[in-house]
Amino acid sequence: MTFISSPGPIDDASLRSHATEPQETALLDAYSRAVIGAVERVGPAVVHLQIAEGERPRGSGSGIVFTPDGYLLTNSHVIAAGGRGRHIRATFPDGRSSAARVVGDDPDTDLAVLRLEGDAPASARLGDSRNLKVGQLVIAIGNPFGFQCTVTAGVVSALGRSLRARSGRLIDSIIQTDAALNPGNSGGPLVTADGTVVGINTAIIAMAQGICFSISANTVAFVASRLIRDGRVRRSYIGLSGQNVPLPRRVVRFHELARESGVRIEATAPDGAARAAGLLGGDIIVAFGEQAVGDVDDLHRLLTEERVGVAVPVTVLRGTEKRIFRVVPREMKPASREAEE
Repeated sequence: MTFISSPGPIDDASLRSHATEPQETALLDAYSRAVIGAVERVGPAVVHLQIAEGERPRGSGSGIVFTPDGYLLTNSHVIAAGGRGRHIRATFPDGRSSAARVVGDDPDTDLAVLRLEGDAPASARLGDSRNLKVGQLVIAIGNPFGFQCTVTAGVVSALGRSLRARSGRLIDSIIQTDAALNPGNSGGPLVTADGTVVGINTAIIAMAQGICFSISANTVAFVASRLIRDGRVRRSYIGLSGQNVPLPRRVVRFHELARESGVRIEATAPDGAARAAGLLGGDIIVAFGEQAVGDVDDLHRLLTEERVGVAVPVTVLRGTEKRIFRVVPREMKPASREAEE
């Protein structure tokens, strides 16, 4: 008779460890399947953009085709590399490539829409970014450092962030994620497990790990529709330069102001709406219409397309006196964006 000796007592911890292995494997398999499925659905529509000026390479980035007829999204700063004489070529993961032309560009949200001159082998769908939850799985697809179709995954770290564009304006409703991004990922999509594009990847924090930002799909959808329709996003301006200033508490209490700061007018344009309405240097703007104004970014958000040509009551402090002026915002011309509010 042969006896098989026992390897020793089996403790409860070992039993629990063996029991959880199938469960952990199942979870990992589900995670992998989600990422793989999203990449299979969206990956074919992601392009590597190469920007050249004449024969000289000027930059590269990523883009995503979002309509079957060949419109694609990328970042404004990606296409800016080539200047007015740029040539753009979009290359798909299957090796097909096509020239692309700029349909519209909006530096204030760091978005641009291009149109392929050839056929698009695939397209992706823009979703509703309002449905995102903090902690939700997201996948970034792009071409960091020219390595095509690179995939990284992470979670939504925060929602509703603000990020300053290169034009100086704040981009609102930014998605923060820890899905790794690198130079070259700019303009590529941020995707949920079901293959829906919920953001366009735009920026990282230098020297930080796991802090990356994407422009929300709802902002993208609004801007893209305007760029396709008009070639730009119409905004209004009132012709002034201003500086954020704190307000004395006694003044805030006396006038029952909603904010403890305002925008002091430094100068007004000679032919601007602000001067025409009677606003002067030194006046402090504290409200625009029914909305309190605490800083220049508040004014930026309120000077929308709908304000063009519509008289708005602007509340200012002139000395210690509160006064209201009716200002009629004018349409901002593209060349004036960097100079005026």
